[in-house]
Formats: sequence, C-alpha cells, structure tokens
Amino acid sequence: MDEQRYLYVSDHVKGEVRRYKFGENIGTLVAGGNGQGAGLNQFNYPRYLFVDRQQNVYVSDCSNNRVMKWKKGAKEGIVVAGGQGDGNALTQLQYPVGIFVDTLGLFFGKSSSNYFTKSRQCTLIPFSERKGYTQLKYL
Repeated sequence: MDEQRYLYVSDHVKGEVRRYKFGENIGTLVAGGNGQGAGLNQFNYPRYLFVDRQQNVYVSDCSNNRVMKWKKGAKEGIVVAGGQGDGNALTQLQYPVGIFVDTLGLFFGKSSSNYFTKSRQCTLIPFSERKGYTQLKYL
C-alpha cells in the first residue's frame, strides 16, 4: 500500500501488477500486462512488490531472476538487479524474493541464494547468509 492508500497486487498468472483504490474491483494496470515473458514489458512470475513515494513500483520477477523498476506511467520497466540468468555473479540473481528501497534510493533485496544491495551508483553487492552466523557477510 502506498502513501495515498492504493493497494498494489501482483498477478503471477497474467504477469502484471495492478493498483486498486478502496472499493475498486478492476484496478489500474501499472506494470506488465503483456503476458508472461522476458521482455521489458513482461514478467515471468512477478511476486514481491515495493512502491516508493514517487509511486515507482519495484517487482521481483522471480522466474526471470531479476528485479524490475516501473516508473509511474511507464510502458516498460528497467532492470535494476539481475537479469543475466540464474546464479551468484554480480549481474545474476537466483529467484529474487524480497525487496525494499529506502528514502535515499538504496535498494535491498533477497534472492534464494544470497542477499544483495544496490546503491544509486548501481553497484550490486552480494551478501551470504551462512549457518552459524548472525550477521551478513560480504562474499
């Protein structure tokens, strides 16, 4: 839910994200909506969402191993993390599941194999969570 009290919902079957006002049944398409796929205007299992104060929508596009940012009113998204296949390299994610963007634009996320963060300068920093450790460690 954003500051204007709109509720955002991802639909992994249709490959889209919709925004709903209270009491609305249909909602407004804000991301995707072009079927499942790997194009910049598509998702393949959109799952987790984050909406910032400017109503930019960040979506974990799980089966495409990427996180997409959709600016308000955009017809296609921007890959902000991953998008280069499944893996642990700096340009790869493995099934991204959790995302958060702070007020300074610093991006945090969790994939099934690691944690990652991305600054405004687009530096991707992977972390590893290992058994027995209570803190995140740089790889």
